[in-house]
Amino acid sequence: MLRETVAIPDGLKASLAGAKLTVEGPKGKVAREFRSPGASITVKGKDVHIATQGVRRADRALVGTWAGHLRNMFDGAAHGLEYKLKIVYTHFPIKAQVKGPKFVIENFLGEKDARTVDLLPGVKADVKGDLVSLVGPDVEALGMCAGRIEQATKIRDRDPRVFQDGIYIIAKGTRASSK
Repeated sequence: MLRETVAIPDGLKASLAGAKLTVEGPKGKVAREFRSPGASITVKGKDVHIATQGVRRADRALVGTWAGHLRNMFDGAAHGLEYKLKIVYTHFPIKAQVKGPKFVIENFLGEKDARTVDLLPGVKADVKGDLVSLVGPDVEALGMCAGRIEQATKIRDRDPRVFQDGIYIIAKGTRASSK
């Protein structure tokens, strides 16, 4: 049987309902389901305990993965997380803006139609000049939104050595470390 304990940092509250763990902190609330056969997660006092029935390599990997997910949840709820993206263009100036829950990219390679990316709940986007900042407590939602924005400006049917236009991820981490 493998076990690992992850301490809940001060100022955060963790609660477990079935297999869904919810962490609340000053920067937001993050929830995630931890479900796997032969593995369990429990909250006791200021600790989260992860346990598996087996001792195989896959079981060790699962325990480590879940512990990593917990640390990411704690960082996001305590400090907030941020992804920074850079708008790069050489031919046509790209105009990016946030319209409600959508990130809109206009004039990409001179196209008339705008490209849109839906922002996931809890993710806030801000565009200042050629920098885009995505902020939120959930690292998975931030990563998915940043990846979708990058993919929306992927160049197809043109020489990538000449057309290097796009929006690219340049930094990611906690709010405190990215300032």
